[in-house]
Amino acid sequence: MNYEERDTYGMYKGRNNGGSMGTLHVGRGTGLMGADTLIGTDVHNEQSENLGEIKEIMLDMRTGRVEYAVLSFGGFLGMGEKLFAVPWSALKQDTDHKYFVLNVDKARLESAPGFDKDNWPNMVDPTWATSIHNYYGTKSTADRGLAL
Repeated sequence: MNYEERDTYGMYKGRNNGGSMGTLHVGRGTGLMGADTLIGTDVHNEQSENLGEIKEIMLDMRTGRVEYAVLSFGGFLGMGEKLFAVPWSALKQDTDHKYFVLNVDKARLESAPGFDKDNWPNMVDPTWATSIHNYYGTKSTADRGLAL
């Protein structure tokens, strides 16, 4: 599913490059989006392989920034699926296809640090966060100098 299909409020209507709302588009991404429309959005890799979908978005309540998208991968009808916290900065929006792109092949994602729905990691643990950012080749907001 894509974010336009989940737009129950019409917030994406009329948004196109060069149109009256063209300033909301920045390169291959939309400037602002509703969080609810992102849940359920597909994630593909650069080879256009489907890697799963966004199940949750994790906000840093101290800074107000999105830190992670929780991605589901594998399983069938919700059974046996593995969850992954992917740094938000590792995702790129593809407005042509209306999904997100994660530059990871399927084999690497299968071996990525993940968890199941009944055993979530402590995402505020700095050691855990560092290991996730190292795995995906990203930097935390604090490492990028974005702390408030």
